[in-house]
Amino acid sequence: MTPTPEDVYRKSVEYLLAEDIPGWVGLWDEAGVMEFPFAPPGGPERLDGRAAVAAYMADYPRLLRPTAIEEVVHRTEDPEVIVVEMRARGQVVATGEPYEMSYVAVLTVRDGRFVHYRDYWNPLAAARILGWEL
Repeated sequence: MTPTPEDVYRKSVEYLLAEDIPGWVGLWDEAGVMEFPFAPPGGPERLDGRAAVAAYMADYPRLLRPTAIEEVVHRTEDPEVIVVEMRARGQVVATGEPYEMSYVAVLTVRDGRFVHYRDYWNPLAAARILGWEL
């Protein structure tokens, strides 16, 4: 049986909490697209393909250590698409300070793989957490 979008999303959370970025990237279709509609200046607005997603996520464990991700999953009329409201908590690796961030993501999963992931995150909150200058 092919995993549902919710199954794939929940597996992705397991991988993030375990800091298993190769596992997380393995959930992506080779041609998957990740978009950031609220990307900060200089940040990517779109990543095309699994390799680009892998390169983008490679440093994640050196930046943030998530300890909990709470979510509300909304199913849509399209069986391949879910909308997820997330609140992540964890630690900023460089400072040891706690962090909390909220996200909304629109995820499309086909044949058990992410084919499209639109991540609505707050770059101002990320800048504050990570000490970025915008």
